[in-house]
Amino acid sequence: MNILTISSLNIPSLLPYRTLRRPEEHLKQNIFVAEGEKVVRRLLESELEVVSVLLTPEWLEIYKPILEKRKEFSLEIFLAEKKLLNEIVGFQLHQGIMAMANVPQTFSLEETARKFPSPFLFVALDGVANAENMGVIVRNCSAFGVDGILVGETSCSPYLRRAVRNSMGTIFKMRIIHSRNLASDLQFLSNNFQTAIIAAHPHKSSQNLQGFTNLEKLNICIVFGNEGTGISQNILDICAEKIIIPMMNETDSINVASAVAVILWEIRQRFGMVK
Repeated sequence: MNILTISSLNIPSLLPYRTLRRPEEHLKQNIFVAEGEKVVRRLLESELEVVSVLLTPEWLEIYKPILEKRKEFSLEIFLAEKKLLNEIVGFQLHQGIMAMANVPQTFSLEETARKFPSPFLFVALDGVANAENMGVIVRNCSAFGVDGILVGETSCSPYLRRAVRNSMGTIFKMRIIHSRNLASDLQFLSNNFQTAIIAAHPHKSSQNLQGFTNLEKLNICIVFGNEGTGISQNILDICAEKIIIPMMNETDSINVASAVAVILWEIRQRFGMVK
């Protein structure tokens, strides 16, 4: 391991750690920052390419066996006292350990569809702009066995710092497909892979979630939309079905990440897709 004890954060390769409030700059460099003990551990245990780790001496003793197993020859370990690390804005939230990694290449939609035996279950995201919601959605998709997530061109990246943190590291093993044209990709799934494209659409014309039938032999892709405006019309036009979660007390909608969890659980239970 290449361990460097530092007394200053003014080192060029540490700049991404010092600009945590500008995650879009990280994505332009094709990198992301993971923070917190559980998330960093899951990153180091994954197959993603790790660039560097910034941590205190106490954490180094704990993480040394994991770090020694990493295959990167150029992996840099920056060792600093917690007092110095606290100079990073918001570092108190990070538990004294952070890591930087390269954003992995996006998966091919066709390759992913062929990889999983039918029936597969995908989730598509149209205009999901909030990073915290994105992270929780990824975590929910992991929990309920989603095979792939199509991130539409109007959605934020699941590799934004807050998205990575809220995913609790499940992003590192999730198959992410970055779509340049979500409408076209959904049509491709429908035409070529016998996929039912289903919109989570809280509208009075939508079908009750519990009223679904005859989807047992179909692949499924459920589309979730923008936190405020829902699914765009051109995407809705492609969806064969539109579903709504039955709610009480005149509640017309719930948070998109919560809706993902509710619908995925119901789909898994009702259509024999429990793994």
